[in-house]
Amino acid sequence: MLTWHDYTVENAAQVFEQCKDSAAQYWGFKEHGLEPEKMRELYAHMHQCGKTTLMEVVAYTEAEGLAAAQLAAECHCDILMGTKYSDAIQDYCHHHGLKYMPFVGTVTGRPSVLEGSIDDIVAEARELVDKGVDGIDLLAYRYTADPVALMHAVTRAVDAPVCMAGSIDSTRRLDEVCQTGAWSFTIGSAFFEHRFGDTFCEQVNAVCSHVAAHSGCMPKK
Repeated sequence: MLTWHDYTVENAAQVFEQCKDSAAQYWGFKEHGLEPEKMRELYAHMHQCGKTTLMEVVAYTEAEGLAAAQLAAECHCDILMGTKYSDAIQDYCHHHGLKYMPFVGTVTGRPSVLEGSIDDIVAEARELVDKGVDGIDLLAYRYTADPVALMHAVTRAVDAPVCMAGSIDSTRRLDEVCQTGAWSFTIGSAFFEHRFGDTFCEQVNAVCSHVAAHSGCMPKK
């Protein structure tokens, strides 16, 4: 994720250009931080480089979510992550060929914070999978209680991809995520803060290598 504290960095295009040949297949950023035209250009370049693209939306009203879904469709994104689920957003995504992976739980703020009981979050995730979403965007390390227990509970409960998004900033957390069998995870701010090494590209490759060394880690779905 070419983001820092839940906003897209201004030099996102330059960072991607330096890393386009890295081991990471999935690339994306937030709905805020770049002008729409620059977003469209960057997503187009990512596709030209053979990448799978996503937009993660830190917005909580249906109107904001629909506007972001429209922007993602205009950018020809592959996956819309985030938003609080609504039937209208899901219908729009599926009509326009976007995979939809919404937040679950009570999510507020920017950077986002996740609250709610594990049982309630699991129940919501199951309900949304039954409604036909393509996966779940789980803000595990933004959770105000036990993130590891939450990750295991959700991945065990749903038969759909689960992405662990936000605040993965150490190899310990990488290992914890891997042990859940989650489909994927996102890292943004930690790369810009050099939590995994020196250059952005070196860190991306280091994380990919670390994950690959865990047998049976990802993807689960």
